[in-house]
Amino acid sequence: MAASRVPTRWISVADDEALAAAACERILRAAGKAIEARGQFLLVLTGGNTPKQVYVRMAKAQADWSRWHFYFGDERCLPVADAERNSRMVCEVWLDRVPVPREQIHPVPAEAGALAAASRYAERLRELGDFDLVLMGLGEDGHTASLFPGHDWGESATAPDVLAVFDSPKPPPERVSLSAARLGRTREMLFLVAGEGKQRAVAEWRRGALLPAAAVSPPAGVDVLVTPPLPNVSRRAS
Repeated sequence: MAASRVPTRWISVADDEALAAAACERILRAAGKAIEARGQFLLVLTGGNTPKQVYVRMAKAQADWSRWHFYFGDERCLPVADAERNSRMVCEVWLDRVPVPREQIHPVPAEAGALAAASRYAERLRELGDFDLVLMGLGEDGHTASLFPGHDWGESATAPDVLAVFDSPKPPPERVSLSAARLGRTREMLFLVAGEGKQRAVAEWRRGALLPAAAVSPPAGVDVLVTPPLPNVSRRAS
């Protein structure tokens, strides 16, 4: 495993509210560019409390939702209605509140179990080209999506698009995740990182440590919105 060698652009913001506002601006900007260029917007969503605040804001945004297609970077192997499912959270705070066509929301069928779900989601992605924007989070241990330290991250060019994850260090132990290679097939990537608990992982990433987050390497590089503000990084939001 090797750390990412693509450009990583660190963008400090003042607080959680500023991070959510900056993220929404970037999502809408990416959507506008994609729809103008290709007629649709392919967006990959992440779970967690920080993205949730972004999604709450996005539910109030004005957009041509008929052109948006939603995918998920990972999912927990739990029943569809379980409150811990990323897809349920996103639908409750955002997608159920806007007129996006239901067939353009593509949840991971993780209720089928990791192996079956990984196979089915890989088939769904098989004919899909590059994503337009991938949203990512960062765990305190440096994990992103359900790519954890000590596990297979799927970095190589021959890696499958979707991984079945077992023995996750965070519950539930069984999950499904897009591989680092597939996540990296995107025109833009935006990490959303908030909280003092993430600062050790951020520092390790900036030092070049071998973290799952650093293994995801889209050609255009990675943007990281981070709060609290980092030392020696100018505070900006765009």
